[in-house]
Amino acid sequence: MNGIRTRTFFVLLSLCLPACVSAQVKTGLDVLIDEQFQPLAGKRVGLATNQTGVAIDGRRNVDVFAHAPNVKLTAIFSFEHGLNGTREDTHIGNSIDEATGIPIYSLYNEDLRKPTPDMLKNVDVLVYDKQDNGARFYTSVTSMAYLLEAAAEHHMPFYVLDRPNGIGGIDVEGPLLDAKYVSFVTYMPGFPIRHGMTMGEMARYFNGEKKLGADLHVIKMAGWRRSMWFDETGLEWVNPSPNIRNLAEAILYPGTCLLEGKSVSVGRGTDTPFEIVGAPWFRAREVAAYLNGLQLPGVRFMPRRFRPTAAIYKDQECQGVDIQIVNREVFDPVLMGMELVAATLKFHPGKVTLTPRLLGSDEVLAKFRAGESGRQILEESKAQLAEFRRLRAKYLIYE
Repeated sequence: MNGIRTRTFFVLLSLCLPACVSAQVKTGLDVLIDEQFQPLAGKRVGLATNQTGVAIDGRRNVDVFAHAPNVKLTAIFSFEHGLNGTREDTHIGNSIDEATGIPIYSLYNEDLRKPTPDMLKNVDVLVYDKQDNGARFYTSVTSMAYLLEAAAEHHMPFYVLDRPNGIGGIDVEGPLLDAKYVSFVTYMPGFPIRHGMTMGEMARYFNGEKKLGADLHVIKMAGWRRSMWFDETGLEWVNPSPNIRNLAEAILYPGTCLLEGKSVSVGRGTDTPFEIVGAPWFRAREVAAYLNGLQLPGVRFMPRRFRPTAAIYKDQECQGVDIQIVNREVFDPVLMGMELVAATLKFHPGKVTLTPRLLGSDEVLAKFRAGESGRQILEESKAQLAEFRRLRAKYLIYE
């Protein structure tokens, strides 16, 4: 671990103590185990999951279901990165789980994103169990929504085994998504960048606001509070995807990811994805000085050289800024990300192509191009955000 990362680690560690040792949350899976699977008694189960679907004792949910009383696991559904969360390609085919012999149906195989009738022929109930990352742009959220749609279409009960929002369930931040930018990356218009909901709450929101009519059930967590960071839950950290490897990266993701695209590296192919951004032509010292001058709460920026081994600028030396969280309790990742976008445009005119489906709004794109700051744009979107908060309140489960 180099000096920069070591300092960041110990700063974050000091910020979470003593809360880190104070709680033990039970996920929906753990609650279901305590209930001896009674809600699913006698059913053939299709389980949608990945490597984050573990019980409190470390067992895979696949193995738990395969040996559960009075239920039969007949199908497994996997998402982007595959069941084990290690794949980076877009053509993940069907396979068999070696430990149980149960078929795995990939929902990330070329254009196949929703289960087919043939995949569901031996299934009575669909169960979703996966850790979310708290940001609007995350394909497994859309995969969950597509499964919810399939359950409604096939008149099949849909259960969400709820898990924490790892970056907290209070803060709601960022401009809302335009309908034209709905995609597999971002499921529903009107959603902000940071939604502050659990997966169970989002399922309730999608089912209600899109009037899907699914027979939806959420197995609630026990002991989770909206104010909790993931390291305050007592749960084991499992990387939700190959490039989100710790809680700091999960917190930064809703902001740093706004720059991802064909112009700027966000650290994929390095040891610190989403903790660093840059390019061979990036004016790192000037950008870092400018951003530090804004005195954004809870964060500092340092110039840094890096050489990605994958993705954009593979094997090229890049200049960039290292983003260091120094107080997560006051840090606003979306404000940081918006100012990072504005600064990158300001210091590199004509070199940056933004990704509309991540920013999600033509109005926001136009304001950035007109030279507005991230803070200005967020201030101007507050009325829209208030409307989302009003809708969101109807579907929240936890205090």
